[in-house]
Amino acid sequence: MVADRAGRPVADRNGPPYRLVILDFDGTLADTFPWFARVLPGVADRYGFRRPAAQEVETLRALEARAVLRHLEVPGWKLPLIARHMRGLAARDAADLALFPGIPMLLARLRTGGLRLALVSSNREDVVRRVLGPESAGLIELYACGAAVSGKARRFRAVVRASGVPRAQVLCLGDELRDHDAAARAGLAFGAVTWGYTRAEALAAAGPAHLFPTPEAVAAVLLPGAA
Repeated sequence: MVADRAGRPVADRNGPPYRLVILDFDGTLADTFPWFARVLPGVADRYGFRRPAAQEVETLRALEARAVLRHLEVPGWKLPLIARHMRGLAARDAADLALFPGIPMLLARLRTGGLRLALVSSNREDVVRRVLGPESAGLIELYACGAAVSGKARRFRAVVRASGVPRAQVLCLGDELRDHDAAARAGLAFGAVTWGYTRAEALAAAGPAHLFPTPEAVAAVLLPGAA
């Protein structure tokens, strides 16, 4: 990790040239946290785990996924049921979900700049494509959707094998500590975006290869020679 004079982590412009970017969806491309916060109380009541109090939300955003599950007292055996239910709710509410500002332009710039794009998400592919829209969805070459909470590393490895790109030239882009952990377990560099689910200081403390405050910063680092 590189830091500026004030000690703030910044993206390293001297790393290897990337050829493939593996994107997360929720919290990275799509602004789904408000929706998640809205539906979570009902999901908690349905599956018998603790509703987070309003004042707990920011604390939870600094924790990794397993710690959040422990804090909310979610039984591990219910996770597949909860994940399936959440995917169904996302499909129901897909029309209400939107991309973060600047994301369509970022995807287009990365592809025009010669980078290949893939997407790994716990969400359903049909929901992802619907929220992206046909133009942005068409820029993504490989999809691996429906990943379990702890199943992203396996999906990352499968996408890399399918792409044929060496691991040293792959960057995973995500907004959660579990994304960072999955990338590390797959032997891949991780770029953390600070506009999603997890708080910027928690992401910075994990030591990602890059820390991006805006979509424009992603393009500036990955396409340094572009105008």
